Amino acid sequence: MEDFNLKELFRYIVSKFYIVFAVLFLVVTGGVVYSNYIKVPMYRSNTKLVLTSEADATRITTSDVTLSNNLVKTYSEIIKSQDILNKVIKNLNLDMSTEQLSGKISVSSTTNTQLINVSVSDQDAAEAQRITAELANVFKSEIARLYKIDNVQIVDKASLADKPYNVNQTKELITFTVVGLVLGMATVAIKFYMDTTIKNASSVEDKVGLTVLGVVPTVNRKQ
Repeated sequence: MEDFNLKELFRYIVSKFYIVFAVLFLVVTGGVVYSNYIKVPMYRSNTKLVLTSEADATRITTSDVTLSNNLVKTYSEIIKSQDILNKVIKNLNLDMSTEQLSGKISVSSTTNTQLINVSVSDQDAAEAQRITAELANVFKSEIARLYKIDNVQIVDKASLADKPYNVNQTKELITFTVVGLVLGMATVAIKFYMDTTIKNASSVEDKVGLTVLGVVPTVNRKQ
């Protein structure tokens, strides 16, 4: 691999800054077009459920809490079951399959608690809220039917998102700018490495091993 001087590379990049600028312009322009006209904004609605005990609050034992903790994982799986999803689709008259609906739903549990976090993503903020609310209600009813206990309560009602969660124009503009600069300088660096022409007197001495006796200056043809 041929060695090259970093100062010479830097001067070359500066002299070819128009290439860096062109790549930067293309990347930023493409990124802005993608973010504003191609990328689909997605909205997320969240609700929070809690597992409770049917026992009186003054008589809740450690075993009751342990049972609730163990049920959290089971309930988190049940909430995305085919039966519940089918009922949500039917109740809301949704034009989608259970697989498509399942892909919109995210379920997680808070460690060492009886809380279940449920979120639904959709292109329409109101639709995401509607699905989230119905999902929580259907799940609550189905648990009462399956386990013969009413131990699921809705802590936070389905929220209505006021802005998409997957769009951050400031962050994306910074990212596109950095990527454009890196690609632009990389393009010029590759061009520099592939260029084997003699650029100055020192290059002759380095590559040929001969001492330069004189340099013919560039003369304007009109002169």
